[in-house]
Amino acid sequence: MTAPTPTPAKPRARIPKTVWDLIFTLAIPIAILSPNLLGEGIGVASLLGGGQTGNVRAYVVSALIPVAYVVWDLLKNRTLSPVAVIGGVGAMLSGALAFWFVDGFWYAIKDSARLYLTALLFGLSALTAVPLFRVFLDATTIGESDADRQATNAALRDPVVHRGLVGATLLFAVMELVQGVINSYVNYERVVAKFGTDDFNAQVAQVNAIMRVPGMVISLIGVWLAISLVQRAVKVRYGADASLFEPAKLAERHRALQAGAAPVPSGEAQA
Repeated sequence: MTAPTPTPAKPRARIPKTVWDLIFTLAIPIAILSPNLLGEGIGVASLLGGGQTGNVRAYVVSALIPVAYVVWDLLKNRTLSPVAVIGGVGAMLSGALAFWFVDGFWYAIKDSARLYLTALLFGLSALTAVPLFRVFLDATTIGESDADRQATNAALRDPVVHRGLVGATLLFAVMELVQGVINSYVNYERVVAKFGTDDFNAQVAQVNAIMRVPGMVISLIGVWLAISLVQRAVKVRYGADASLFEPAKLAERHRALQAGAAPVPSGEAQA
């Protein structure tokens, strides 16, 4: 008698990385800053010494946990892409600024420093041969053959597409600046307590929770608008059915133009 074939065990569902990101960059820091996490007025600050000392320690720990998470993620995945490097530098800047103990106006500026720096770097890069928004587009060629990647990168260096990249980079910089100004305003209006107090930590936690979704929405809108600018330039140069998200086809179009084929008229591309 043939033994029954055992049913293979179902693979355990993995927790999406987005969930881990929210846990370590939002949920845990907010929990640490809460003055009443464990009830009866007991929070992490009270476990770290209580009073001003405990509140300062809790604030620093809450700021460093996202930094440690980002660095661990980079080391674990050995991700050294430009996008990952920019994110890592931003996280480390935020970690370093955690030791700048200020409140009021300067805290509002400090909490948006990463956004202001990103806007400045992207804005300055628009004056160079490599606008920084291109680092996001390079990710679209992952998985393509070396020949197609080279052709796609050459397509992105085309003068028409390059102008689109410059505009996209400046637009992204403006959106980061807008996000920074809004974040600073909300912090200035809501984080009014003195640094090192229970109220200060609680207000910081509240603003972190309030601004997470609007911040993500503004960033996504900025990326979408910037990609649309580059996409339009690609269609003008390579044809109405050319797309950033089809690197192989884009590479083929670029090689055809380089070989002497007539370019697609701009009017047809925009039709």
